[in-house]
Amino acid sequence: MKPLHISEAPFGTTLTGIPVHLFTMVNGNGMTVKVTNYGGIITELHVPDRDGKLADVTHGFDSVTPYEGDVPYFGALIGRYGNRIAHGKFSIDGQQYQLDINNGVNHLHGGSQGFHKQVWKAKPFMRADEVGVTLQYTSLDGEMGYPGKLQVEVEYQLNNANELRVLYRAVTDKPTVVNLTQHAYFNLSGEGDILDHQLQICADRYTPVDTGLIPAGQPATVAGTPFDFRKPQAIGSRIHADDEQLRRGLGYDHNLVLNKPVAGLLALAATLRDPKSGRVLELYTREPGLQFYSGNFLDGSLQGKGRTYAYRSGLCLEPQHFPDSPNRADFPSTVLRPGETYTTESLYRFSAV
Repeated sequence: MKPLHISEAPFGTTLTGIPVHLFTMVNGNGMTVKVTNYGGIITELHVPDRDGKLADVTHGFDSVTPYEGDVPYFGALIGRYGNRIAHGKFSIDGQQYQLDINNGVNHLHGGSQGFHKQVWKAKPFMRADEVGVTLQYTSLDGEMGYPGKLQVEVEYQLNNANELRVLYRAVTDKPTVVNLTQHAYFNLSGEGDILDHQLQICADRYTPVDTGLIPAGQPATVAGTPFDFRKPQAIGSRIHADDEQLRRGLGYDHNLVLNKPVAGLLALAATLRDPKSGRVLELYTREPGLQFYSGNFLDGSLQGKGRTYAYRSGLCLEPQHFPDSPNRADFPSTVLRPGETYTTESLYRFSAV
C-alpha cells in the first residue's frame, strides 16, 4: 500500500485578487479528495468501484472562477447557518436580528456571502494514520446580519479505510446561532442521474414544509409516505408520487429527523448504494437531522470537469440541525454563547460491493 500523501497547488485567483489554493489528499488505496480554501469546497472525490476503478463522485469545477458565480453550493462548507431561516429573522434574549434574504423571502445557507464565498486560512497536515487540511475563518460581528464574532475551524481528514472525516469547531464573543454543514453533491456512478441509487436513512420522522420550504407544524412519521427510507429504496421509485410535500420541494428537499438514542452521538445516518458501480457511501454524523436534496434545480446549464450537471445528476445529504431552528423552541437549539464551544463531526465512509 502506498503512503498517505497531500500536496498543494494554485487554484486561481478570486475576482478581488486573492490567490486560492487546492489541496490534494491521496490515501494508500488511491482514494483522492481535493479541497480548496475558497469556501472550504470539496472539488473532487475519487473512490474505487467494485473492480477497483476510480471515478470522481462529486460535482465541481476545475478552478475557483466558476465557484464565484451563482452556483448551487457545489461541495461547499455552509455557515453560519445551513438551510433556511424564515424571513431571515430570529431573536436571542429578546434582541431581534435581520439576516440577508437570498432565497425568496427567506435566508438560506448563511446568505449570499456565506462561508461558501469566503477565502479560508488553510494548513495541510500529515499524520501517521491520516492526511488532511485545517481551515480557519473568522466571521465578524454583523456579517450577513449575524451577531457576534465567530471563529470557525474545520478539519478534513482522509485515512486508509477510505474514510473522509469532517470536524467542525466554533466559538463566539456574543450569543449567536450556528449550524455548519457540508454540501457535496454525490453521484456514485460518476455519470448519469441518481434515480437508481439506493438510499437508506435512519429516520422515523421528517419535518413537513410550507411552500417556502420552512418546517410547518410538528415532525411527522415517514410511514406511508415517499419519505420512508428506513429500508433501502431507489430514489426514483417514488420521487414522482402524488404527494404535496414532493410538489413543494419539486422532489426531495426535506429534513429527516435522525433516530438518535443519545443526542450528539456519532451514529449512522444514511447509506447510499449505486447498483451500477457497486460503490457505497455510509454517512455518520453527530447532528440530529439530515437534509436530503435530490438535485431538483440542476438543469444542465453548468459544466465542469468535462461533464454537464444535468437534472438530478447529483444528490446532497447534509447533516444539520433542523431548518428554522432559531424560531422553533421545540427543535434542538442552535444557540451558541460566549464560553461555549460548538463542535460537531461527520464521517463519509466509502466502500464497494
